[in-house]
Amino acid sequence: MKVFKEEQRFTQTWLIVLLAFSTIVPIAIITKEYLEKESNMSTNKFVITLVGILVSISLIFFFKLTTRIDEKGIYYQFFPFHFSMKLIPWQNIAKAHIRTYNPIGEYGGWGLKGGWSKSRGKAINVSGDVGIQLILKNEKKLLIGTLKKEEVKRVLETYKSKLS
Repeated sequence: MKVFKEEQRFTQTWLIVLLAFSTIVPIAIITKEYLEKESNMSTNKFVITLVGILVSISLIFFFKLTTRIDEKGIYYQFFPFHFSMKLIPWQNIAKAHIRTYNPIGEYGGWGLKGGWSKSRGKAINVSGDVGIQLILKNEKKLLIGTLKKEEVKRVLETYKSKLS
C-alpha cells in the first residue's frame, strides 16, 4: 500500500514581503495619529488597533493545505475552512491526473477558489502551478495543488486500477 502525504502553507517570500509592506502603511498612519498632540486616540485604542492589524495580517500563516492519497481515495483539508479531512473515494473519481495550470488566469490566485467557471471547477492551492486534477463521476472538477509532482504521479499510477 502506497501512501502520499503533503502539507503546504503560505510561506512564499514574495507574500511575506507584500504583507510586511502592506502592514507598514496602516501602522505608520495609526502611530502618527496617536502621537499627535491633540489626538483623540487613547492608548488602549492605539494598542487594540495595532494588535488587530498584526493579527489579521498573520492569520494567513495559519492556513494549511493537507493532502493524503491512499487505498481508500484522496483526502484533502484546507484549514481553517475544513476542520477535518475530506475524503473523495476512488469509486467517485472518474479521472485523476497531474497537470500544470495558471493559478491567476484559471482560478484567480491561490487559496480556496471556485465557482467562477463550471468548466474549470474548484481549486484548493497554496503555491506553485502544479496540481492533482480530479474529474468526479458527477462531472464536478477539483484541482488540489501539490509541490510533489513526481511523488503524486507514482502514487496515482499505483491506484489507477481503482478508477473505473
